Amino acid sequence: MDPIGIAAGIMGAAFAIVFAGIGSAVGIGLVARVANGVLAEDPDKFGKLFILVVLPGTQGFYGFLAAFLIIGKMYLLGEAPSGFTFTLWNGLQLLFASLPIAFTGLLSGIHQGKVCAAGAEMTAKRPNDSTKAVIYGAMVETYAVLGLLITIFLLQGI
Repeated sequence: MDPIGIAAGIMGAAFAIVFAGIGSAVGIGLVARVANGVLAEDPDKFGKLFILVVLPGTQGFYGFLAAFLIIGKMYLLGEAPSGFTFTLWNGLQLLFASLPIAFTGLLSGIHQGKVCAAGAEMTAKRPNDSTKAVIYGAMVETYAVLGLLITIFLLQGI
């Protein structure tokens, strides 16, 4: 087993969860600040704002799932039939496979937070239109899902 290859694989799992997690944390922070301001004026809007606040958090879950799959793949490669050695190339493959969810999770989480923050502002003035804001936020979500799918497909090819 190549320790540098193992380190590269671990780095791939870390990239997936750290970058997607940062995107979620920033995105939730953006919309939660606006939602708290709205709730200070009208606490009855909590239910309508809750979905907007938690929506950017999904990228962190996608990163967690990808990291879990990468670690699982490392385990499977390490347990392969005798004669197989986990190489630097295997680790780099895992690292590169993590990049789609790492970067789509980072960027879409932040931008989804911005979209949802605008939706929270709209909900303050037009509470009956909050579903429209959720739909716009979900449109940004699509790219995190695509990043996760590409990561999963790349892992299947290793």
